[in-house]
Amino acid sequence: MFCSEKKLREVERIVKANDREYNEKFQYADNRIHTSKYNILTFLPINLFEQFQRVANAYFLCLLILQLIPEISSLTWFTTIVPLVLVITMTAVKDATDDYFRHKSDNQVNNRQSEVLINCKLQNEKWMNVKVGDIIKLENNQFVAADLLLLSSSEPHGLCYVETAELDGETNLKVRHALSVTSELGADISRLARFDGIVVCEVPNNKLDKFMGILSWKDSKHSLNNEKIILRGCILRNTSWCFGMVIFAGPDTKLMQNSGKTKFKRTSIDRLMNTLVLWIFGFLICLGIILAIGNSIWESQTGDQFRTFLFWNEGEKSSVFSGFLTFWSYIIILNTVVPISLYVSVEVIRLGHSYFINWDRKMYYSRKAIPAEARTTTLNEELGQIEYIFSDKTGTLTQNIMTFKRCSINGRIYGEVHDDLDQKTEITQEKKPVDFSVKSQADREFQFFDHNLMESIKMGDPKVHEFLRLLALCHTVMSEENSAGELIYQVQSPDEGALVTAARNFGFIFKSRTPETITIEELGTLVTYQLLAFLDFNNTRKRMSIIVQNPEGQIKLYSKGADTILFEKLHPSNEVLLSLTSDHLSEFAGEGLRTLAIAYRDLDDKYFKEWHKMLEDANAATEERDERIAGLYEEIERDLMLLGATAVEDKLQEGVIETITNLSLANIKIWVLTGDKQETAINIGYACNMLTDDMNDVFVIAGNNAVEVREELRKAKQNLFGQNRNFSNGHVVCEKKQQLELDSIVEETITGDYALIINGHSLAHALESDVKNDLLELACMCKTVVCCRVTPLQKAQVVELVKKYRNAVTLAIGDGANDVSMIKSAHIGVGISGQEGLQAVLASDYSFAQFRYLQRLLLVHGRWSYFRMCKFLCYFFYKNFAFTLVHFWFGFFCGFSAQIALDTSYWTFINHVFIWGSIAIYFSILFIMHSNGIFGIFPNQFPFVGNARHSLTEKCIWLVILLTTVASVMPVVAFRFLKVDLYPTLSDQIRRWQKAQKKARPPSSRRPRTRRSSSRRSGYAFAHQEGYGELITSGKNMRAKNPPPTSELEKTHYNSTSWIENLCKKTTDTVSSFSQEKTVKL
Repeated sequence: MFCSEKKLREVERIVKANDREYNEKFQYADNRIHTSKYNILTFLPINLFEQFQRVANAYFLCLLILQLIPEISSLTWFTTIVPLVLVITMTAVKDATDDYFRHKSDNQVNNRQSEVLINCKLQNEKWMNVKVGDIIKLENNQFVAADLLLLSSSEPHGLCYVETAELDGETNLKVRHALSVTSELGADISRLARFDGIVVCEVPNNKLDKFMGILSWKDSKHSLNNEKIILRGCILRNTSWCFGMVIFAGPDTKLMQNSGKTKFKRTSIDRLMNTLVLWIFGFLICLGIILAIGNSIWESQTGDQFRTFLFWNEGEKSSVFSGFLTFWSYIIILNTVVPISLYVSVEVIRLGHSYFINWDRKMYYSRKAIPAEARTTTLNEELGQIEYIFSDKTGTLTQNIMTFKRCSINGRIYGEVHDDLDQKTEITQEKKPVDFSVKSQADREFQFFDHNLMESIKMGDPKVHEFLRLLALCHTVMSEENSAGELIYQVQSPDEGALVTAARNFGFIFKSRTPETITIEELGTLVTYQLLAFLDFNNTRKRMSIIVQNPEGQIKLYSKGADTILFEKLHPSNEVLLSLTSDHLSEFAGEGLRTLAIAYRDLDDKYFKEWHKMLEDANAATEERDERIAGLYEEIERDLMLLGATAVEDKLQEGVIETITNLSLANIKIWVLTGDKQETAINIGYACNMLTDDMNDVFVIAGNNAVEVREELRKAKQNLFGQNRNFSNGHVVCEKKQQLELDSIVEETITGDYALIINGHSLAHALESDVKNDLLELACMCKTVVCCRVTPLQKAQVVELVKKYRNAVTLAIGDGANDVSMIKSAHIGVGISGQEGLQAVLASDYSFAQFRYLQRLLLVHGRWSYFRMCKFLCYFFYKNFAFTLVHFWFGFFCGFSAQIALDTSYWTFINHVFIWGSIAIYFSILFIMHSNGIFGIFPNQFPFVGNARHSLTEKCIWLVILLTTVASVMPVVAFRFLKVDLYPTLSDQIRRWQKAQKKARPPSSRRPRTRRSSSRRSGYAFAHQEGYGELITSGKNMRAKNPPPTSELEKTHYNSTSWIENLCKKTTDTVSSFSQEKTVKL
């Protein structure tokens, strides 16, 4: 009642800084988090409720109650209560252990220390004691304790940098900036303690990319957006300190709002056993009724003759009442048809399978000494029934490590390795890389195996020098020196870091920058370039350019970007080089490398001044400002001279391609759900062979509202199914069973390979009730589905959608905190011990270190667990029916008197004696016969000492063993071969079909001749983020230094006073550009 009143009351959140009493009246949640299921008071009732959801447990509880009635029980209640208590206790202990580790994890997080401003001084407080309205100090590399409004920081203009890997999986840094009025507070504790601003904002929600609020302070109001907020789960990077005011705490934070609840997971075998128990219980009722009727008839016809011997009084017991009591007596006697030992045995088998997973050396990652771990013992057989896998990208499929692999300069490829016959060979461990140790500032981890590039640099090839000079100048990287004097690069995207590092190792070292200059070291000589203009990246342009003036006074434009865009800007004289470079790009793309084209242009001084004047006018315009600027960019970025192309490897984890291929052959569909940009996800799809150029079509859903999304889905379905199909209206929801049958029929009619790519904002509309049927139908018909820019909650919603409407077993795999909600939602959650902490592992059912181990987990452990469990259940039910029906048959010979045919205690004792006793006697006699003791007593009768060793040296013995083995095995082998040939199982038929398809398929080439003109090559175009160029030229992210000498030319600053407003107005992605780009022909 209280919670509902609170939710109704909080239509907006009002928070006052440094005033706990004011904020307490709103009863906001504190910063303590709970991910556990139980506490000391609720463990027993909740756990018992969950356990008695198992029909068998409830059945045996009722049976126990019946056995306590002496009139109907011929068996002691002890035989039921002991195993029942044992099973419930074992399960409760296991559940309590699992929840203990959740409590331990929660306590570890809640007890982290944070500096909180209390009573005009900073005090160390535990995270769980932090309250809404408190002001917190964060230091570099610290986790953010709650959702904060950034007040001030150590960086100029109140900027700070955060890593959001736990929220969206991205490891590149994000910029957050404080309001100018609060950034003046700095680190002055007294001023911060007097800060009494009031924030009125939205209520807690799960939208990571949106925030709306107003700060009222000093009789003025200031609007707040997402750029002013630092979310819990972020890590402060490259910022010495910052202060923030707590807006949302604990369960109200956006991170926790996106975390799914811990759910009680049951396997399909459990549900099947529940159903079987119900049917068998019905069968038991029928047997009891039959025997009760028999007892009533027997009592009325024959039973009177036995009353004298049994000392029954006349009329004391009627035949009907006798039958009624007999019914319940037989219910007790025949209870072994579903013995409680079934669940004990199942749990023991599952425990054994869990140990098989833990002990599997082939799933042990030796580099980090991380074994596979089954964190639950109840889901093993479910691994063998997976139909859908939902995978994260960053850290799961990839290592998130960018490496400069190849380049094409002036029509020549560098980075390949050739043998003595000038034939291309693979790079092996024996091949020595280029030695960069002579360069003091080289990156020691960088490796390049082609020595020809170093030779071209030493020979002074002007094209090679210009190529590397461009890489060292055209970027948004920031440099700084650490305490040891080493040069450290702070990169906005890992792609740029790889390119600048490559130029650094080859002698063109980016040293420093100011808003007006860029300083690089060219083969040992410091050169300072004047930065005249910065033509920033955006998702429509898919390129970035800079205009610089060298010390000789030459003005040059350097540009890099997507080849499909940049090739259209080239001068006609580049036709031959364009053809060569395009072939090289196709080769690089065929190997899954992320590529971009490199070009430059010499500019005339007079022309540049005129263009720059027009750019200043466009920047000052109030109408159509962005369109005018874009037009000027297009005007100057033409007649470019092509230099070449780069190829960067977004390093996949080892064995990812083979794993995805094998899982696809097992008819398991893999969906990629990532928080990364659309182009990043597409490129990884190509690198993993989930997306190929041979696909019939790739559908891109990028609508901005529900109507557009529905229309795009309909068009995609028309292309996939053809015009002859009558499409179901999205507003009409079919019956679930009919929908499943229809989808299964349609799936069989799809002959081509299709892929679906959908963005986060489109997915939000597609998950609405009237559109999600269309989305699910289309997605399930596609071979590959990629959802990008999705929030953690959306990941869970996609999993729930497939679970609910496809009735399929799902598995979710991820490595970060942003994957926790989908891991909890799926039938099985797998966590990877990666770079993003252990949150995913702690929430998972299984964990290991590499994605490739998923293949063995499903196709080996999952298959065998399911196979063994099914065999066990079949045998177990057969055994119990055979044992129980003996008592049913015996009832016809004992006057239906509910007497047991076999004394269970006696039978159990005899069973153990014969089984264990026979084994013990056999081995005892075997050891005695071959011992020295028996030989010493009877040397003539037992001359067998050492006979095994001597006999095995005789050839005839081995011949006898061989003949015996062959004679024993051959009939079985011949029978099985004949059975496979004459009566093949479904698995045999599928295996034959796969082999036939493999033989019939033409050999695939590593260099595809035809390819879709996607932006698969454009590594830069999807790894960068708009706005960083304006941030650099404004100088707001640079610490104050001595002003460098200026050029005669006027510098452009892009109206630096308003760069933040411009950045806030621009959208992060214009994904529709990808669908338009598909029509571009090289």
